[in-house]
Amino acid sequence: NIAKEQYTSPTPIQQQAVPVALSGRDIIGIAKTGSGKTASFVWPLIVHVLDQPYLQKGEGPIGVIVAPTRELAHQIYLECKKFCKGLGINVAPLYGGQAKLEQLNALREGAEIVVCTPGRLIDLIKTKKCPMTRVTFLVLDEADRMFQLGFEPQINSIVGRVRPDRQTLLFSATFRPKVETLARNILVDPVRIVIGKVGQANEDIVQRVEVIDPAMKWGWLTSRLPAFVGHGSVLVFVSTRQAAQELTKNLNLYGYPSTSLHGDKAQAERHEIMKQFKKGEFKVLVATDVVARGMDVRSIKTVVNFDLAKNIEAHIHRIGRTGRAGEQGTAYTLIVPDDKPKTVADVVRNLQSTGIHVSPQLLEIAMKNKKFASSRTRRQKGGGEPQAARPIGPRTGGRGIGFTQGGGGGGGGKPAKEG
Repeated sequence: NIAKEQYTSPTPIQQQAVPVALSGRDIIGIAKTGSGKTASFVWPLIVHVLDQPYLQKGEGPIGVIVAPTRELAHQIYLECKKFCKGLGINVAPLYGGQAKLEQLNALREGAEIVVCTPGRLIDLIKTKKCPMTRVTFLVLDEADRMFQLGFEPQINSIVGRVRPDRQTLLFSATFRPKVETLARNILVDPVRIVIGKVGQANEDIVQRVEVIDPAMKWGWLTSRLPAFVGHGSVLVFVSTRQAAQELTKNLNLYGYPSTSLHGDKAQAERHEIMKQFKKGEFKVLVATDVVARGMDVRSIKTVVNFDLAKNIEAHIHRIGRTGRAGEQGTAYTLIVPDDKPKTVADVVRNLQSTGIHVSPQLLEIAMKNKKFASSRTRRQKGGGEPQAARPIGPRTGGRGIGFTQGGGGGGGGKPAKEG
């Protein structure tokens, strides 16, 4: 099945994570967006399931994959289905927007793997529709996003209902303190695998950030769309549902067939839109952050942050919708003078951490953030500005055992000593 999906060589996260997971160890995986991490936990899970006694009717799943959003859960579900084809492994989707009765029937008939969102799984556990006694493989994907969405109590509840001798894999694109605390509480002697720098954008993505007057944004977009569409599909992010609808309407009037995707649309409609977008039935998709995670469309060559994201995590995951699986992509971010200084400062830090030049206009907005301005002043007094600022997030060394690999390259790093 791997060969059928045209996988010719593993990505760096797959090189590191798959052998470790196959050995039975717990994992903390910190990887940039578009790194191929889904396969790095799906493949070992399939091997794990095949090694277990056959599932009896009504026993509940062997492997559980938890994702923060319906969109990401659906994407993982589709990946699981592809790789499980012909192996006698049933995969059940447990998340909103799908027929609940069909999900319950799939569980009753026997599903070795469940892909779910925290809320739906908790509901089914509480009503005793999803026994957890056979679960020996647990995956928490996009852990940082789960905390952002307020799922901490649900995650702790789910983990508490799974047997202690389980194998647990935790993946995140960023490694904030809450995620680190969760990892320490639920993982046993984990191997830490870091691909690239913590909180860093995919190096296959060319980033362009422009400071612009709000009234000039429409002209900027329409003047560049012909070139963007000529290279492939275009994903445009805006901050509100109303903005998505308005921009889509204007683009269609301008002659660019486009569709909007936001939280007001039903799940079935979202799936249909994504299916059409993947097929290339339209080249421009205007979306809110509802699709910032989980979307895997390799034809997306350009991402445009028409409105700045609310925070750096959302920004990183937005631009990570291009540059997938080694493909090259370009991400444009339009920043207006009134944008939130803290977010702008975080964007500047992220750009500097990858060696990208920061314009004086962009730096001027970032300096409105007191913390950023203070740290920059201290560095200058201490001997000048470093060539690359430290990436956002905690250091990758420290407690636990782990592989750390910089710059996203391949090859096996040596295990770090436990400290």
